This record gives sequence, C-alpha cells and structure tokens, in this order.
Amino acid sequence: MDLATVLGIVVGMGFVIGGIVLGGSIWTFWDLTSVVIVFGGTIAGTFVAYPMDKVKQALVVVKKAFTTKNLNPTEVIDKIIEIANIARREGLLALEEAAENVDDEFLKKGVMLIVDGTDPELVRNILETELAFLEERHSEGRSIFDMLGSLAPAFGMIGTLIGLINMLKTLEDPSSVGPKMSVALITTFYGALLANLIFIPIAAKLKLRSREEILIKEVMVEGLLSIQAGENPRIIEVKLKSFLAPKQRKESQDTNKESVGA
Repeated sequence: MDLATVLGIVVGMGFVIGGIVLGGSIWTFWDLTSVVIVFGGTIAGTFVAYPMDKVKQALVVVKKAFTTKNLNPTEVIDKIIEIANIARREGLLALEEAAENVDDEFLKKGVMLIVDGTDPELVRNILETELAFLEERHSEGRSIFDMLGSLAPAFGMIGTLIGLINMLKTLEDPSSVGPKMSVALITTFYGALLANLIFIPIAAKLKLRSREEILIKEVMVEGLLSIQAGENPRIIEVKLKSFLAPKQRKESQDTNKESVGA
C-alpha cells in the first residue's frame, strides 16, 4: 500500500475538519442537498463524458494510486546485464532458456523476438508500439480523474447558484438570508475539497506511476536492442544507467561493491 496517498487524504481531511471545529461546529458544514448535487452531478457528468467501460476501468486504475508496485530500475538493469552476459558467452539462441526466468512479460517478449531473429528495426517498432499503447491506456485512466477534478468545483458552483436563487425568493424574510447563504456556499466547499484533496492529487499520482513504468520499459527497449546489436555488457550497463538519477546510480554502485565484497 502507498502510505503517502492514504496519509495525504487522512491528514488533509484532519486539517480541514480541525479547522472547522476550531472555528465552529462540524454540523454547520453538513448539508445533504449539497452532497447530492456535487457527488451526483460530478459522477453523472463523468458518465456523459466517458463510455461505461472506461469509467469501470478507472476504478481499477485508481488502485495504482493506493498501492506501491515494486518498480526498481536498478534491478531491471541488473537483469538485462545478466541476459547480455548470457548472450555474449553462449549466443543469442541461448536466451530462450534465460527468458523462462524473466518475470516481466514486456522484457520476456523482447527477448523472444531477439531469439526468433527478428530484424532489430522491427523489434524496436513492436516494442515501441506496445509502449505507446500502454501510455495511451494510462492516459485514459488518468484523464477520468482530471475530469472529476474539473467537474466537482463546477457542480459546487452550480449548487451555490441554486442556493442563491432559492435565497433570493425569500428575501422578504431577512432572518433566513444568512443560513441559506451559508448552505449555498457549502456546495462550493464540497466541490473544491473533492477536487483538490482527492481527484486532482490522484490524477497526479497516476501520472507519476505511469511515467515510472514507461521509463523502465524504455530502459528495457534500449537494453534489448543493445544485446541484439552484440554490444559489450559493460557498455550496455553504462548506457542504461544513464537513464537513472545520480542518486540511483550511486546506490547501484554501492550495491555492486557490496556484492563483489561478499
């Protein structure tokens, strides 16, 4: 589980509720009509914008924001170097057996393309096409949360307008203006809270997760093509580590030194 996502939402709600309680009663900010307008309108608007299967897919995609997938580029590079060493010692056909020990389906597919003697340019085209569609699927899931983040404040404003219209109809009773005005503003509060604490941050987290996964796949593509070109494993390692941040490169070097020392 990604504790940052859960903690962010819980702590954010805690600060908001704490701020409300310090300044008054929490029940002042509860209004069922506002909940119906903001939640109902936001969900309905999303169904209008996207097909049903895409909305269902978003429910699956959102799990990525709350879970931590072990995407370690250093481990991927080590695996590619291991494959490169096998290819250098025993030839490309020996990779068929090595592919059985590869867990990642994308990497395994690339290795089998090499074993089958596929033209390097075709290998690149196949893998990059798969990568492009993977990125497109991620983008679709993320765009639904971007849409939710834009619709929630909009329906909050619609709820406020409904409340103001109802208030103007009863201006003959000045005592009702204050309470109705506050209720009208609650919908804007609900919409802004949903958008800025849940929907927009989840969309940002999904974008980050997607970028991490795409980066690792790009490392795999470059590594596979280098193996097919018969490059020296040390050169491949240096090339692939150029994808990593300086901190990750240092951690990788430290790990390799420890392995050699052991």
